Amino acid sequence: MTGTVIKVTKSFTFDAAHFLPNHKGKCAKMHGHTYKLEVTVVREDGKLMDSGSDEGMVIDFSDLKAIVKAEVIDKVDHNVLNEVFSFRTTAENMAAHIFDVLTDKLRPLGVKVAKIKLWETPDSCAEVDYE
Repeated sequence: MTGTVIKVTKSFTFDAAHFLPNHKGKCAKMHGHTYKLEVTVVREDGKLMDSGSDEGMVIDFSDLKAIVKAEVIDKVDHNVLNEVFSFRTTAENMAAHIFDVLTDKLRPLGVKVAKIKLWETPDSCAEVDYE
């Protein structure tokens, strides 16, 4: 498997409201979304764990779920995002924020965030990739 990089993705959904002050369109008014969050991760070395109960995994899906739930979902689900974040709550800004938060939490586990994809609607998303 020389040259290969193995990644895993876990998806989440949350419901939240927000508004974009001074926006030229209807998003200036309070409205809600059912967001879909896709978190793709990879081990620092691009390989799989080679020992222990997580042998053959990038990360145990239940461990990834617990981290994302605690660090992201529990903080935003059924909330007004403008009250949660100090930045403008665009999908792009939130995806970048989630990328940074999860990067900090996963780094000690030898795992890095490869991609965050945040779907605001079924046909519109923002994506942040590790470069």
